[in-house]
Amino acid sequence: MAWVLGGRDDATCQRLLNRVGLQGKQFITDDWPGYHRLIPAAQLTTGKHLTFPIEQDNSNIRHFLARFRRRTKVVSKTEDMVDLSLRLYHHLHDQPAAFAALSATFLSIFS
Repeated sequence: MAWVLGGRDDATCQRLLNRVGLQGKQFITDDWPGYHRLIPAAQLTTGKHLTFPIEQDNSNIRHFLARFRRRTKVVSKTEDMVDLSLRLYHHLHDQPAAFAALSATFLSIFS
């Protein structure tokens, strides 16, 4: 899992590609022209019908992290806080045992 913060431009896309690399990867994206400029055609598949799981994950992130909702009072003033929030969300979401251990510790104060 990787992400970068920025606008929807070639520079941001290139930073993401630098982070994940192109070697041996297949990319499934929407039809934004920047992807066609930066990702080799053999590695790129475009279409909204294939991005459903990605949009579902984005929806879950907006649900659990208020800073990603529109019209909210919860804002991040630095990119580091956005990055750390995403790391924490994915750590707890992708590893249920980690969440269970932390929730058990938290709930123990009430018993």
